Amino acid sequence: MPGKYINRISDFLNQSKETVLGFLSLGVTNHQLLFQQRKSWDHQIILLKSVLQNLPSNWYLIFEYPIPRRSKRIDLIIIAHDLIFVIEFKDQGKTYSSEAITQVEDYALDLRDFHKESFGRNLIPIVWASEAKDVQQNLRENGDFVKPVLFANNSTLFQIISSAFNFYSNQTIEEINPVEWDNSEYLPTPTIIEAAQHLFAGQSVKEISRSHAGSENLTSTTNSILKAISLAQSNDEKIICFITGVPGAGKTLAGLNIVHNVENNSGKGVFLSGNGPLVKVLTEALARDNAKRRNISVTESRREVAFVKNVHHFLDFYHSNDQVPPDKIVLFDEAQRAWNAEQSKRKFDRDFSEAEMLLSIMNRNSGWAVIVALIGSGQEINTGEAGLSEWGKTISDKFQKWKIFISPELKEGSSRIANHNLFEKTPTDLSITEMDELHLKVSIRSYKAEKLSEWIAAVLDDEPNKAKSILQNYLIDYPIFLTRNLEEARRFLREKNRGHRRSGLIASSGAKRLRPLGLDVINKIDVENWFLNPKEDVRSSSFLEIVATEFDVQGLELDWVGLCWGDDFRKEEIGWSYHAFKGTKWQLERQEARKQFIKNKYRVLLTRAREGMVIFIPEGSKIDHTRPKSNYDSTFKYLVNIGIKELKI
Repeated sequence: MPGKYINRISDFLNQSKETVLGFLSLGVTNHQLLFQQRKSWDHQIILLKSVLQNLPSNWYLIFEYPIPRRSKRIDLIIIAHDLIFVIEFKDQGKTYSSEAITQVEDYALDLRDFHKESFGRNLIPIVWASEAKDVQQNLRENGDFVKPVLFANNSTLFQIISSAFNFYSNQTIEEINPVEWDNSEYLPTPTIIEAAQHLFAGQSVKEISRSHAGSENLTSTTNSILKAISLAQSNDEKIICFITGVPGAGKTLAGLNIVHNVENNSGKGVFLSGNGPLVKVLTEALARDNAKRRNISVTESRREVAFVKNVHHFLDFYHSNDQVPPDKIVLFDEAQRAWNAEQSKRKFDRDFSEAEMLLSIMNRNSGWAVIVALIGSGQEINTGEAGLSEWGKTISDKFQKWKIFISPELKEGSSRIANHNLFEKTPTDLSITEMDELHLKVSIRSYKAEKLSEWIAAVLDDEPNKAKSILQNYLIDYPIFLTRNLEEARRFLREKNRGHRRSGLIASSGAKRLRPLGLDVINKIDVENWFLNPKEDVRSSSFLEIVATEFDVQGLELDWVGLCWGDDFRKEEIGWSYHAFKGTKWQLERQEARKQFIKNKYRVLLTRAREGMVIFIPEGSKIDHTRPKSNYDSTFKYLVNIGIKELKI
């Protein structure tokens, strides 16, 4: 990796080009790469020595500023009083490519969100293409600390920097300390896709999972599970550990990290998931990333990657024989979604719940065995999903010799895990150990909103005063808006599609009467392309054409979400009302289990956004009896009353 150079402009101007090149060349061991890079640096230094002569000498510049744990380096940073110029240099570049624009905008967004000394500071991204033509600049306020991208060539760079400084700088604001800025904490919160890619590439969870503003990371949970595994090995016993956490706390990442550590040590772990879209998206993301890093075809890479396996296939294989699995450690993601006996019978003609099947299969080991169950909070969304209590019942009835490790929240049925608990009544004949580390308390998905899960619970439980209080006091930096206009929602989301940030439209699978608005929740989507393809691709989420349902997005996330509210979950005076569209009309759902499934759909949908969301409530129709205006109005009124602001573009 290249070295970094930081200095005052005055000192930079007085230093020789060779001295600066010496700093930058440190750490580059590839001679061919060094030759190419030195040529670009050489041009950049010569040009800057000319341009910077007319800028304030006490400003600072930094070459090759590293973004830790992101494998990125910024070509040039200029710290100018209260402003941060983020510059991407294209040596001999004749155009301002979309790739360069996306890259420099991404750098600025990462600094805004994860670099402590950049919080609340204006960042000015510039694409400097040395041979490009002059273009009209876009100096304007956009309501964001990351300003619109500017474009410069060799002859206009000085003027662009000067004009931007005069337009955006506020001399009454405290000056940035360049040394403190350079040494600032950098606290990234990667998506599960990014995290899996980093783990597969050989990084540790410590390098990729620091949560926003110094919050807890996942290391203590991982270490606690690894200690429990070691204990099971030493004592030759069977244990089951339950990891709980608020939505987006990193349960899947914790599971991936545990398997990664186990496989590196002994090759005895497997990660299972019943979430088909998650398996598909993670596998495809790993394949694409692996292909890029190793310079092989994606087709070849797909054959190499098997990071996550489908739990139904695993159970089906071992249930049909008496083999002992070679994997003595099994991680089961979203274990609360394991099928009950009735669904298992219906799907695969098996007379056992999936919880019982997995315990029975792992119980075949003559010695030790470990199951780690990752438990989501109230997100059972399919018919036949047994929920957490099925695990407790199965252990109590048939696997009393297994030792159990749980968090206090799981024993008490905390609201932070949707009031679920493992046992209706704590049994006295089982070995149960409580460990605080097995509950992940902080959401790393939404690095701007640690209180988001509490707010969602209050909204869905019809506690308007509590929801309003949380929104106004704790979610100030997590924007949530309302609109009755779908195109307005799309315009808002398109403005958020900066850098590699992703947005998308999502809706309940029961919201079937969104179809007249062009939102079809029945059609199956290609989740790999929806989550991974660039924003220009019509199949991409960010193109904002294809809507995804809770089945497509559970366990995954976007930066910005447009939640299209359906009439299956509507607010009435007496509380929430639950409905299913059958044939040509809506029917009221009366079964408590069906009501809970519908509520959980919206819990999943409301927890998909990392940065913020806009909720679209349709206007309804005067002539379509399946879309009465009054139904949507009552939901809209409720959301307004709890403090959600209407979108104004």
